[in-house]
Amino acid sequence: MGKLFGTDGVRGEANRYPMNAEIAFAIGQAIVYILKKEHARPRIVIGKDTRISGYMLESSLESGITSMGGNPYLLGVLPTPGIAFIAQSMRAHAGIVISASHNPYQDNGIKIFSGSGFKLSDEQEEAIENLMLSNALHTLVPPVKDMGQAFRVWDVHGRYIVFLKSTFPRDLSIEGMKIVLDTANGATYKVAKETFWELGVDLQVIHDEPNGININENCGSQHTQDLRKKVVESGAAIGLAFDGDGDRLIAVDEKGQEITGDQILLICAKVLKEQGKLKNDLLVSTVMSNLGLRVACKKYGFKHHASQVGDRYVLEDMLKLGGIIGGEESGHMIFLEHHTTGDGILTALQLIAAMVRTGKPLSELAGLMDIYPQKLINVDVKSKPDISTVPQVMEVIGRIEKELGEEGRILVRYSGTQNMCRVMVEGPSVAVTETYCQEIADIVKKSIG
Repeated sequence: MGKLFGTDGVRGEANRYPMNAEIAFAIGQAIVYILKKEHARPRIVIGKDTRISGYMLESSLESGITSMGGNPYLLGVLPTPGIAFIAQSMRAHAGIVISASHNPYQDNGIKIFSGSGFKLSDEQEEAIENLMLSNALHTLVPPVKDMGQAFRVWDVHGRYIVFLKSTFPRDLSIEGMKIVLDTANGATYKVAKETFWELGVDLQVIHDEPNGININENCGSQHTQDLRKKVVESGAAIGLAFDGDGDRLIAVDEKGQEITGDQILLICAKVLKEQGKLKNDLLVSTVMSNLGLRVACKKYGFKHHASQVGDRYVLEDMLKLGGIIGGEESGHMIFLEHHTTGDGILTALQLIAAMVRTGKPLSELAGLMDIYPQKLINVDVKSKPDISTVPQVMEVIGRIEKELGEEGRILVRYSGTQNMCRVMVEGPSVAVTETYCQEIADIVKKSIG
């Protein structure tokens, strides 16, 4: 992408370029100007997570939208997929999410959904970016009489909760099931709790007291140590950890073991397959998924497709290939028959439904897939030349690929949001995997670090 938009919108340290009030104001203006080509008075919903910087960015977006003649509808704190849902439900022309997902509180971000609830394409984001960078926005504002008005929407939590509950099969019940939630002091801290409470579960919730600066702090999908402990102590059937904006899920089984996004995908796809509901017998994940997922898909008789890294690319390939389930190892999963984007709470409900339908504990279901040893090393880089043009890196990759053969694989790629190169190796043993990964990372650091 260009100078502002990365793989998941605009992101950076809050109150610093590009995540400052000026850029947020310009994004609001640019979105409205483009939408006004088809809609006289664009309606745009705005939601946020619990970061303290969300207030500043929300106000700036609101100002930019109204100044260009659009009407912003303020949703307050709501998970990213909830904002996408409300955009659809209200027949808004766009939805804006203020969040930096699983990042620490210092960061924030802005990502945009279309009125249909799908993330904007690279081309649409590029059009917004080009308009912002043209320095022409100030010449395009309408007269005062044509400026917009802002509105606060009050009933969004209830509407979203009703939607979430509707995705849980009506022939199943989880009444009385012991469940522990970790809401990461983030956007799910209210709606996740209320959703599961309304379904009658025996519920415990941790990390549900946001203060603006504790989002994702040693909790949530990136840090499951507290959840694992609480699940074992309470004798719960499952623990559910969300990230700061609520679009990811990482689960913990009844023994306190963390279950990856790949395992969740496989469990849900296998149950759909057994019900005859796995459309086109297809599961979509990314090139970062564990090699064990591909092996398991073959074992259970359905196809596996690996997309580029990023939920937008998973979704693109799902739509292109006719898949209804896809996601990332990180816990970002899309159930396309229910929603247009990744939704941690929705995913949790589908995983629990699989447990109830099979009558098996999560630890047993997790064993459906063997996880190959995997090592990931992030290397800070000064520039991002095409990896194929760096001879030293290509030479070591080629040699190690030959040595691994069919027993492993290598993936070297740049981060879409940071000056970082990610080196990932899978292999037959932990020792071999870690040795090879470190060897490649050292060469990357020496060549472009």
